[in-house]
Amino acid sequence: MDKDDKELKEETGEESFAELFERSYRQTARLEPGQKIEARVLTITPEWVFLDTGQKGEGVVDRKEFLDADGNLTVKAGDVITAYFLSSGRNEMRFTTKIGGGAAGHAQLEEAWRSGIPVEGFVEKEVKGGFEVKIAGSVRAFCPYSQSGVRRGAEGELVGQHISFRITEYGEKGRNVIVSRRAVLEEEQRRRREELKESLREGQTVTGTVVSLREFGAFVDIGGIEGLVPISEIGWGRVEKVSDALSVGEQVTAVIKGLDWEKERISLSIRDTLADPWERVAERFPEGSFHAGKVARLAPFGAFVTLGEGMDGLIHISRLGAGKRISHPREVLKEGETVEVKVEGVDREHRRISLSLAGAARAAEEEEATLAAFRKQAGEAPKGMGTLGELLKAQQEKKKK
Repeated sequence: MDKDDKELKEETGEESFAELFERSYRQTARLEPGQKIEARVLTITPEWVFLDTGQKGEGVVDRKEFLDADGNLTVKAGDVITAYFLSSGRNEMRFTTKIGGGAAGHAQLEEAWRSGIPVEGFVEKEVKGGFEVKIAGSVRAFCPYSQSGVRRGAEGELVGQHISFRITEYGEKGRNVIVSRRAVLEEEQRRRREELKESLREGQTVTGTVVSLREFGAFVDIGGIEGLVPISEIGWGRVEKVSDALSVGEQVTAVIKGLDWEKERISLSIRDTLADPWERVAERFPEGSFHAGKVARLAPFGAFVTLGEGMDGLIHISRLGAGKRISHPREVLKEGETVEVKVEGVDREHRRISLSLAGAARAAEEEEATLAAFRKQAGEAPKGMGTLGELLKAQQEKKKK
């Protein structure tokens, strides 16, 4: 373009013939079969889904490809989808989101393999090392266990299902076909992750399904991606085994504690959705009250006793020997034992409850009551009242009766 043409364009705002031709060429550039594009849904009819592909003419996809198991549409006008070019004619371009389960020819399957187009398959049966899958109506393929995308122990769930696969190997003119469901799931997971990046925030409450249990926590599917609930975040109480609190398939509500998209880690907490038991600690365990509890663990400095979920109190070692010095709480108590305790003090701010053994506490209270009674009698009757020892003896004899 010379200087005069450029100045004329700037003055008139018109495009040059060369630029118009170049733009027109880009719009009508021929798509190759199997080529993957991103397209926006324009409208939906009883038979077709029409797409804006950025090319001259509209793209169409069979409406049946967007129906779920209940016959409901999974897309709407304005959605952006991934589609694969099949052919063109009559100013219309045919696309697919996957090669269907009908009588697709070997040429289509080979193109699907080269281009990465998903194919629909029917899992016929479980065989040694994986599954036998029928694709394109009659072509038999093999899906290894490692590519099935199912949890260990749940392989049988795939048998009898119509699902999407990606062809990873295609040889001997279709007599040797290897497929992968895992590749399709991973692509869907990447797409879903990108969508969730825009909507998920720390502190947000989400619902999900427990998909697996580990010693350190549980993995929960929150809509196509998994987050981890550490064992310490399952509840307010001490959880010894994850399987005691959760089960695979269970629906849970959790709070997002952390999002690390670079490391692909999402931390969740079920505990944060539950009422904090320490909010009413003073009402439930007032100072001076007696309660039954279970010895949760022993430490060199004392014994922790569980009074309720997430509510552990401490009996200091100095209060365990009934006046005698002991070297470790195990000399008096054992883990798992049920004991009666007295609440000596509550510190809500630091989440601490001080305890003592009820027997020792009651003995101390009785002794104090006896001393108080002796002092009272001493004040009222200074003569002939007897000694403190005699008074204590009388108290013991009264109890025996």
